[in-house]
Amino acid sequence: MHVLVRTPNWLGDIVMALPVFAALRAHFAGDLLAAGVPRAFAPLLSAVPAVDQVVPLHRAGRRGWRALDAEADALRRGGFDLAVLLPNSFGSAWAAWRAGIPERWGFAAQWRRGLLTRAVPRPGRRTPPLHQVDYYQELVRGLDIDPAAAEPRLAPPPRLIGCARSLLDAAGWDQKRPIVGIAPGAAYGYAKRWMPDRYGRVADRLSRELGASVVLLGSAHDRDAGHAIESSLAAVDRAGPGPGVVNLIGRTDLSQLIGVVALCRAFISSDSGAMHLAAALGVPVAAIFGPTDERLTAPVGSHEVLTHAVWCRPCFFRDCPIDHRCMTRISEDRVFRAVAGQLAERDA
Repeated sequence: MHVLVRTPNWLGDIVMALPVFAALRAHFAGDLLAAGVPRAFAPLLSAVPAVDQVVPLHRAGRRGWRALDAEADALRRGGFDLAVLLPNSFGSAWAAWRAGIPERWGFAAQWRRGLLTRAVPRPGRRTPPLHQVDYYQELVRGLDIDPAAAEPRLAPPPRLIGCARSLLDAAGWDQKRPIVGIAPGAAYGYAKRWMPDRYGRVADRLSRELGASVVLLGSAHDRDAGHAIESSLAAVDRAGPGPGVVNLIGRTDLSQLIGVVALCRAFISSDSGAMHLAAALGVPVAAIFGPTDERLTAPVGSHEVLTHAVWCRPCFFRDCPIDHRCMTRISEDRVFRAVAGQLAERDA
């Protein structure tokens, strides 16, 4: 049998859904297990041992009937017998139905029950709320499949590590220094971003006091944050970023990003896909949460989740209508100490 898992559309959600693949691999041990994933994130699924085949789909965020027709065509060519749909969207179910996949399983949501051959009731509201990893596991349980793994895990192939080393060497990395990654961006909105000048001061202290190489990472959309961090570093030292700080924002594809993050000894990030990627690669994360709820999307495992209790969080706003106090009241010293503790623990 050919089994397809239609992934979520965004990096962090895909990482949080990785335990589903482990569970389905154990359940469908002798069958082909494929991942239907937005094209930009296909390299991530190629690094998951449980996945036999990757089916690249439309780019993340693209909508409309033409995009769904293209997705249906791609799925039809795979000749799949069963589709497990992790997105709750009507469109994902419609594309699987349009592709002629006989069995279509997923949560009953978004008016799509009639398109599913097996519809699992969505989990109700809970206190505390259900983490997104557990939300996907609830679908697995609802399908009478044992959820085999509790945490998202990635093991990058050696070729990705080799490519990442070459990229870092070309950017001036001092190989004697441990690497700390910083991902200052966030796709959801500016309210999730910690202040660039504070990232800059933390990066400067990590470089000068702990001898770390700090690598700035993110997509092309995060370049403004990277430039702001570099400007803040120049304000500290007129010579600008020294050999301890490397800016790779907008200069890596996903495969290179996976390799570079895997080489990090610690990682600093807001609530973002890069944060979940680092956690899945086993890198200790200092995760800075402001408007979003860490109970829903905190990195899974032994990590530092940094928040400041204010009456208005979590608000989930993309832009703060007041003074961004949930983020401004998290000090650079607190973040530095969290990362310094993680580095010390790894060296112990």
